[in-house]
Amino acid sequence: MSILAAYLPITDPTLIFFVVLLIILFAPIVMSKLRIPHIIGMVLAGVAVGHYGFNILERDMSFEILGSVGLYYIMFLAGLEMDMESLKKNSNKFLIFGLLTCLVPLIMTYIMARTMLHYSGSAAFLLGCIMASNTLIAYPIIGRYGLQRHSSVQLSVGSSMISLFLALVMIAALSASFSADESSRLSPLTAQLLFLLKLIVFIASSVWLIPKVARYFLRRYSDAVMQFIFVLAVMFLSAALSNLIGLEGIFGAFLAGLILNRYIPKVSPLMNRIEFIGNAVFIPYFLIGVGMLINVRTLFTGASVLWIVFLIAFFGTFGKAVAAYISSLVFRLPKRDGNMMFGLTSAHAAGAIAMVMVGMRLEVAPGIYLVDDHMLNGVVMMILVTCIISTLMTEHASQQIIIHEKNHLQAEDPKADDEKILLCVKYPDIAPQLLSLALLIRNQKLNRELVGLNVVYDDQHASAGRKQGLQLLESLQQRASSTEVQMQTQVRLATNIANGIKHAFREFACSEIVMGMHVHTDISPKFWGEFIQSLYNGLNRQIILTRFIQPLNTLRRIQVCVPSRAEFEPGFHRWLERLSRLAGQLDCRIQFHGRQESLVLIAEYINNRHPHVRAEYTQMGHWKELPQLATSIADDHLFVVITARKGTISYKNAIERLPDELQKYYSGKNLMIIFPDQYGHQKEDRMSFTEAQHHEESSIYDAILRWINKKVPKL
Repeated sequence: MSILAAYLPITDPTLIFFVVLLIILFAPIVMSKLRIPHIIGMVLAGVAVGHYGFNILERDMSFEILGSVGLYYIMFLAGLEMDMESLKKNSNKFLIFGLLTCLVPLIMTYIMARTMLHYSGSAAFLLGCIMASNTLIAYPIIGRYGLQRHSSVQLSVGSSMISLFLALVMIAALSASFSADESSRLSPLTAQLLFLLKLIVFIASSVWLIPKVARYFLRRYSDAVMQFIFVLAVMFLSAALSNLIGLEGIFGAFLAGLILNRYIPKVSPLMNRIEFIGNAVFIPYFLIGVGMLINVRTLFTGASVLWIVFLIAFFGTFGKAVAAYISSLVFRLPKRDGNMMFGLTSAHAAGAIAMVMVGMRLEVAPGIYLVDDHMLNGVVMMILVTCIISTLMTEHASQQIIIHEKNHLQAEDPKADDEKILLCVKYPDIAPQLLSLALLIRNQKLNRELVGLNVVYDDQHASAGRKQGLQLLESLQQRASSTEVQMQTQVRLATNIANGIKHAFREFACSEIVMGMHVHTDISPKFWGEFIQSLYNGLNRQIILTRFIQPLNTLRRIQVCVPSRAEFEPGFHRWLERLSRLAGQLDCRIQFHGRQESLVLIAEYINNRHPHVRAEYTQMGHWKELPQLATSIADDHLFVVITARKGTISYKNAIERLPDELQKYYSGKNLMIIFPDQYGHQKEDRMSFTEAQHHEESSIYDAILRWINKKVPKL
């Protein structure tokens, strides 16, 4: 053992990283056997391998750097996954819970420190600020259960930032009051006002500048690596500026997450990469680093340390519990939501250490500092205790919520949805946009695979076309797998493209088609191209045609034109559900234009099924008003037209002018055309002598009328 001790702690960077990876690999395995949350395993492993444990690793600069990155990552992910619409609608709840979870433990801890530990007013206030704040150390558990947008989680994250912000401001004010000495030209009040001014400038400039830069960058660069590096650069710049003005960097990281929230959809490949790298490396590094700070031996140095640890942990945790359960009662939330709120807001980690370090630099008298060794040890041990309580309670609450939601969904909505999206792709420049759209409108709870199809003309160039199609589908399959979505692919040879798509549609038992609009006028000058007309006339299921000029995640508004009597079509709820999901994922406004009777049913559906979607409703008296809408469609808007096939209940003669009007008034705009379902859940189309499968868009009578209008001069 003495021979082995001579080689410890490990100093070789390669071996250090290897040991950390072993901990990240085996801690979840061991903890799952013991039915203990994985996060506790990371912290305890840090205790074991650290200086106060078996001294296997030294907490060098790698843990300082990667640990800070991990802490920033936790706060950044919390900001990214916030439901901004819920935040706006429930701002009063956020404020109430934030104030309670800050002030209740602060007051309790302050009174305890003054009366039972006999600390000075400044030391007791510092300790109260430490317990008023909290670290979302259990947040990775939420990600594992997929509860990031649950109401109790949103409340906990928002209130955590309010309490953390208030605690940091109070600590900064306390520090400013100590730093105002003879060499300083600023009084404590002036220093505090200057800090407040810098904070306002920092937040205002971030909210104004970051969205503009994000839109510019994401529109012009689609490379996955470049987008990921850009997001990290924004996060670290915001954290660094937050540090510069006197706040901890975690506030800046959270603010950056909030601002970038709407530009990084939850189901996008970019979001998947951000979460994967953070959960695989940076966050575990942070948790192990927290464990390495904890000195368990201090518990055995005397009863006084145990007493301090008990008082700090008890009153701080009890204060968080009181705030959580009082808030859940006031908001009329179930007990499981109160458990979640308490679990997420009860942990203290590196933020507490940072605040203690501030106190250790504040000199009360020559050679005497505000924080002594006993308080330091008490706070460090309190971190271990609160981390264990937080992770256990969050795990328990997550399981309760998941079980309740599963039982509720099974009773309310049996799996009768036939959703299965067929993605028809041909051109490499359009295909990634179509995949992004399919990922945004699919039902994540059903978790069904996508179907990618490439149809090639069966001619002398079929072999080369098939090879190109396989390459295109393989790249799409890789992009889909990066979001953990399975995708079937097929390259089909056909002498008729429309028939090839229809046959594949039936073979895969799909529910709808997503495909790009015809844009290559050199091949066919027609608006619908060579086969789209035959496809939508021969297939009675939903078809979505798209043309995107800029990336989906940079859209600010969706404007939908709804024909009269569209609510009577069998596919009414299908297209409405898809557009609601799209607006929710992009966190953008959606505006419906149509008749009052249609808008009432649309509003009722969205309020019941998607209450967080920001929907607006504008009356449009007649379909002839379609060209007038062009003036309100900006470059970062998506214009959606719900059209109809001939002979259906919502079809009208004015729809015949749709191709000409779209070409004339909406050229260069983001466009989507939807042909809704006609025969509901019918699995296949039937062909008979009286009802053929193919219809021409314009009849001979239309041609005669156009010839007469052209030849006969207008009176």
